[in-house]
Amino acid sequence: MFKKILLVVIVLAVISAVLFFALSGNAKKENGLKTLQVTKGSIIDKALAVGKIEPKQEISVKSKISGIVRKIYVEVGDEVRVGDPLIDVAPDPTPIEFAEAKRQVEIYEVAFENAKREYERFKTLLEKELISTQEFDTKESVYEQARLRLQLAEEKLQLIESGKTEIADLKVDNTIKSQVNGMVLSRLVEEGDPVVPLTSYQAGTDLMTLAYMEDLIFKGTVDEIDVGKLNAGMDAEITVGALPKDTIFGTLERVSPKAHREEGSTVFDVEIKLADLGSRLLRAGYSANADIIITKKEDILVIPERLITFVDDSAFVEIQDTLGETSKVAIEVGLSDGINIEVTSGVGEGDVLIERPPREI
Repeated sequence: MFKKILLVVIVLAVISAVLFFALSGNAKKENGLKTLQVTKGSIIDKALAVGKIEPKQEISVKSKISGIVRKIYVEVGDEVRVGDPLIDVAPDPTPIEFAEAKRQVEIYEVAFENAKREYERFKTLLEKELISTQEFDTKESVYEQARLRLQLAEEKLQLIESGKTEIADLKVDNTIKSQVNGMVLSRLVEEGDPVVPLTSYQAGTDLMTLAYMEDLIFKGTVDEIDVGKLNAGMDAEITVGALPKDTIFGTLERVSPKAHREEGSTVFDVEIKLADLGSRLLRAGYSANADIIITKKEDILVIPERLITFVDDSAFVEIQDTLGETSKVAIEVGLSDGINIEVTSGVGEGDVLIERPPREI
């Protein structure tokens, strides 16, 4: 029985000691005052843009003839120059298309031979002055039209058979060549895949995409709250998710005049031109954030904004003098970044400010 009573007494003593020290600590925290000195620093007012790194111009490669992919000359990541072969597209006509093209050539051959004979006969009659020049010109026009129709039919048949032909000084080739210097970003077909041609009434099959990777930009969005402060030419600091230790500098080039909705927010598109990248290797599609510098002030008096009490249009802080006495003084404030704020008058460098603990709710 005695042991039980002793055990209960010890437990109560421990609990009392814990409560005493806990309450003592809270009282000290409540009554204690933190102090901060007014120092010089810098404040940057900036707008955040969220987006990614992209080539300034990305080109989609398409074919002007239908068929199937016969050969692919490049892979993703390869560098290409203007004129380098990319893909061979072999014509793959249906039996009906081939038969129609073949028969059309034969029909126009007959028509051309008839027109040619008539033309030569009328030419002889004109030389003998048995017909007028007007009658000869009519037959000559018929002859030329027949020749052109036959030529068109032959070129069409040649395209269907081999994918190659020459029209005037224009060479039509089934080998698609690069029109730019750049890098292959994506390849969207495999050998044997069907190809729909690019025409005035259909988009055609996307075969691959090319881009000049030395000319990269940041494309992103800025919230409508900040867009009114932005102007082309502002400096920007870009952080790439894949390169967290590097900061890339750029210049704001474009702010869209029209907003759009994105995840419930109203945002505006922006483009930032990247400065010299040096040895950095950036890839298209890297996610990134850009801080667009709106205003920047250096070597100014700075205090935490939480120390300020605002009453109507006036701002006040508590200051402690050399004797430890505290008083409330009015100050003038300037630029703020939401955490720190510029003080233009009312306190000086080295002044000690009071930071009272937040009120408990």
